[in-house]
Amino acid sequence: MGEQAARLRIDKWLWQARFFKTRSLAAKAVASGLRVNGLSVSKPAHMVGPGDVLTFSQGRTVRVIRIAAPGERRGPAPEARTLYVDLDPPAPRAPEPQAPRYDGGGRPTKRDRRALDRHRDVLE
Repeated sequence: MGEQAARLRIDKWLWQARFFKTRSLAAKAVASGLRVNGLSVSKPAHMVGPGDVLTFSQGRTVRVIRIAAPGERRGPAPEARTLYVDLDPPAPRAPEPQAPRYDGGGRPTKRDRRALDRHRDVLE
């Protein structure tokens, strides 16, 4: 009974640990591909518990975490961080790109502003 009580649906745990804003987004992430202890899982109802290692993509990054505790509620972020251990090495931060300077003196014209916007889109 104690082992069963310590397990929780994977979509619900991801939502409670604040990896996804809604439970339906967590379910979509599970359906699109998620690994639990190296095995692929596609059902949001898959049960997970403490000690399980999850590998999933979140945005453009791949997260690797170990579940430390099952959640009881979706609480504040500091409480949610106690539910898992992040196994990812800290990624080096890329320096923020500098905004292009306008050297025309004064406020740019509409044409100049559009050129700056095109240049900014190319950098991103």
